[in-house]
This record gives sequence, C-alpha cells and structure tokens, in this order.
Amino acid sequence: MKVLLADDHAIVRQGLRSLLENKAMVSVVGEAVNGREAIELTRKCEPDLVIMDIAMPGLNGLEALSHIKIECPLVKIIILSMHVEENYVTRALRCGASGFIYKGSAFDDLELAMKAVQVNQIFLSPAVSQVLVDGFIGEKETQVSQCGLEQLSPREREVMQMIAEGYSRSEIAEILSISVKTVDRHKENLKEKLKICREDSMVELARSFGLTGNFDSEY
Repeated sequence: MKVLLADDHAIVRQGLRSLLENKAMVSVVGEAVNGREAIELTRKCEPDLVIMDIAMPGLNGLEALSHIKIECPLVKIIILSMHVEENYVTRALRCGASGFIYKGSAFDDLELAMKAVQVNQIFLSPAVSQVLVDGFIGEKETQVSQCGLEQLSPREREVMQMIAEGYSRSEIAEILSISVKTVDRHKENLKEKLKICREDSMVELARSFGLTGNFDSEY
C-alpha cells in the first residue's frame, strides 16, 4: 500500500512514517504540510491512501479531502485529528472520508483503519464513534449550523480560510492565481451570503465552520 501523509507538524509526520514503514510495512510516498500540497502530491504520487490532519494552514484537511475525492475518487482518505467534534466528523464522512481517527488513539486504531479501508469499509476510532452516538441518542444539533457553509463555493471557502489566517489581499491573489479584484469580489460575496459586514465576523465564522487551520490546541 502506498501512503501519503498530510500534517503541518514535521514531528507528527516523522513519527507516523516510522511507524507505518517499520510496523505496518507500508510505503510512504510523500509528505504534505498543508491541504493544497496534499492535493498536488496526490496527483503526483498516486497513493492508495492519504492520512490527513484537519487543521492545516492555507487549505484545511476537510477542503483538501473534498478536492481529492472529486479528482481521485479511488484514493482512500483517513482523517487523523485532535478535533473530533460532531460537525467535523459528519462533514468529513459526507465528503468521502473512509476513516476518522482521534489523534490521541493508539497506533493499533490506525492499523485497523487501514485494513478496513482496503475492503471498502469505514472505520471510526472509539472516541469518534462515541461523539456520533451521543449526538444521535440525545438528538443533539451540531454545534455549528452548516447551512451557511453549504451555500459557499469551494473557492469562497478557500478565500475565507485565508482571510481568517491573516493573508493579505495580494497574498491571496498570488497563491490562488487570481486578481486582487477577484479576491475583493469573493469577499463581498462572502459578506452577502453570510450576512456579515466586518471581516472579524468572517474570521469567527471560519473558525466555527472548521475552515481555518489555526487551532490553538492542535499539535
């Protein structure tokens, strides 16, 4: 099995690579530090499996997951994250994730997940399963309404994340290969669709939607 790792923390990638190659006996064909690089390396390296974090700068793991499943539908993706809130898990599964593992789990969970995805099964670590069960039994609504997120285009979500992470108009334009005027148009569309007037409100919404890669508790 060929595996691609996507996590913005080098020590996490190095640890995973060592465990996967020495214990699980798989081949790690690439390492990505953000969602955009994960998409590019998936195209280039053609992995069987991508193991990806959610909280990454520039383009988060959930957005990258959506892009990869559209371009490379046969590639399996396992989310490995500290963030197991219900809205993150449900969104990942809807976007096509084959597994969702809590980062605090033992490596055994990841091995079980890899075996499951090879036979087209979905694997959730116990901590993640419990979150979904609690939400179902208690008829709990997700902490963040997704209706606002679903009305945004993929490009608008990219721009929103980059605004939330402090990129300037010109930086966004350069990274996305669009004009500054186009960036401004996306910003106005975001404000109109989300019914907000200030950019700091957009930052808070981006965080609540799980778009931004800046999570203080992530490692």
